[in-house]
Amino acid sequence: MFGKRLMVSGAIAILIGTLGACSGGGSGNGNDGNGVGNGTASAQDDTVHGLKDTVRHITAKTTRATRPRLVRTCATTTHRVRHTSSSGTGSRRKTRTWYTTERYRSCTKVHRGTETYRRTVRTEKWCVELDDVNGDKRRDDVWYQVSSSVYGEALAADDHARLEFAATREGC
Repeated sequence: MFGKRLMVSGAIAILIGTLGACSGGGSGNGNDGNGVGNGTASAQDDTVHGLKDTVRHITAKTTRATRPRLVRTCATTTHRVRHTSSSGTGSRRKTRTWYTTERYRSCTKVHRGTETYRRTVRTEKWCVELDDVNGDKRRDDVWYQVSSSVYGEALAADDHARLEFAATREGC
């Protein structure tokens, strides 16, 4: 009986050690052991740098489309409201009840005809193509989608100038 317990506890110890090794142990990965980052990650993790190759501006594309036209219609209706008031105390207490009719507006949106509008088929994009991305000579002709201000800076830069920016996404 004692031998089986010893074997089970040994297997559990090995399992705990293996799982601890797989999880990373909390050091070197930006965590302080409880799953919360300690702020040691640098701000350069989300930026890319390389040599300017080409820039591209893709304009937004729209088309005419139709949709149901919603119109707000309102109707005035009434409902009966019960009112009560009490006076006196004990056996002389009296309750008086009366009714009034109150008016209110009920509004809904209903379909009435169609309307035309401009539907966006393709959103506007600003793209920059880099060579030697993050210092890797083999990574050439990589496109990055950027903000319009970064695009303006890249457009003004000379060809093969070193650029560093935060890309909104890779590809264009």
